[in-house]
Amino acid sequence: MKFGVVVFPGSNCDRDVVYVTRDVMGQPTRMIWHQDTDINDIDVIVLPGGFSYGDYLRCGAIARFSPVMQQVIEHAQKGKLVIGICNGFQVLTEAHLLPGVLVRNRDMHFICDRLPLQVERNDLPWTQGYGKGDIIILPIAHGEGQFRADEETLTEIEANNQVLFRYAGENPNGSQNNIAGICNLQGNVLGMMPHPERAADSMLGGTDGLKLFQGLVESAIGAVA
Repeated sequence: MKFGVVVFPGSNCDRDVVYVTRDVMGQPTRMIWHQDTDINDIDVIVLPGGFSYGDYLRCGAIARFSPVMQQVIEHAQKGKLVIGICNGFQVLTEAHLLPGVLVRNRDMHFICDRLPLQVERNDLPWTQGYGKGDIIILPIAHGEGQFRADEETLTEIEANNQVLFRYAGENPNGSQNNIAGICNLQGNVLGMMPHPERAADSMLGGTDGLKLFQGLVESAIGAVA
């Protein structure tokens, strides 16, 4: 399985992801500059955390118009895998690959912490390494991580089982229904505020995030078999 990590001006978690996919897991990985438009060799696109374009205008709003994003949209429409982490989640909502929006945290503060999450589904490549209902610990680091959607959209998200992760216990940013990560209807696009790549090496204090990446590779092996 080949991973492609998109690098926008202002990305700062791109190399964290590359470390996990290439160095920890030994998978082919390519860093994709935001002006590149050839991603046909990529199986999984990662939109990493950071501050794309300095978060000017609105988080993810400018990155959505980067040349690579049309290819990312087409990649997703073909049923291929796309994950947006933190700022990448914001980009996915701006590109309308995922519903809802991410706005300023409830208390208007930047939050950096490790928090428990509950796994809501484990029937997708993203979460097949977990058990349904598992409580995992992942880091968060965001100022605009509050997930919001209008009542109709939120009802549809819940009815369609699009929530993959919820904050368990403390809701750090005021997200509706404790939502920490959602997927699209097809399940091939995932957006999440917590950082699984920062919990994928025991030297960093935990490996709960590694199972997300391992699940992707295992799903690809299963598909080939």
